[in-house]
Amino acid sequence: MTHDPDEARRQFLIQALALGLFAATPLARAGQVPRQMPAGKSIYSLQGSLSVNGVTANLDTVIHPNDTLLTGANSQAIFVVGHDAFILRANSELKLSSEGALVGGLRLATGALLSVFGKSRHQIATSTSTIGIRGTGVYVEAQPDLSYVCTCYGTTEISANNGVTETVTSQHHDAPKYVTSTGEIRAAGFINHTDEELLLIETLVGRTTPFALFDDSYNGPKRY
Repeated sequence: MTHDPDEARRQFLIQALALGLFAATPLARAGQVPRQMPAGKSIYSLQGSLSVNGVTANLDTVIHPNDTLLTGANSQAIFVVGHDAFILRANSELKLSSEGALVGGLRLATGALLSVFGKSRHQIATSTSTIGIRGTGVYVEAQPDLSYVCTCYGTTEISANNGVTETVTSQHHDAPKYVTSTGEIRAAGFINHTDEELLLIETLVGRTTPFALFDDSYNGPKRY
């Protein structure tokens, strides 16, 4: 039998909706399965406040590859730019920069960002680190003197500001790291993001995660 990834993704989303895993999204409340974002649309879900280039955003706001985004307290934005999709948490400031029509660089000044990227190269900068990315899922939290980086899947090159570099290859949240202002890259635990969120934002750009989320023993979000 030929494996159909689109059908597998559809079945997962149906199960996820039944379990309430996407309860915070407008489409879930409407009982609809999340789908790839249509052309000309950027924001899938918006809770609380989001400004784009200093202007208050709504679900019709289009986000471009050179925009600056700022979320307020108790806020969250789920959005797509090109082949990349993101969940920007509360109290976050994110600056996008472009390579042509695509996002190439991101600077997370503060806050937290879950990202899934297409095959082109990307880079995320924080106050303590630079993360080189190609076709991966990555979760980053940024504080003035400490960054958290989880390579959810794929390969990243994490560089501290003093030049210390570590390459991380992960299949499933295998090696989260802290990067300190003194240049130390050290092991960390798994925090503050889920497989379900990764699957949701991959779906918004027409892809799926490289791992299965449901099996016979599934009884809740996987956290590691």
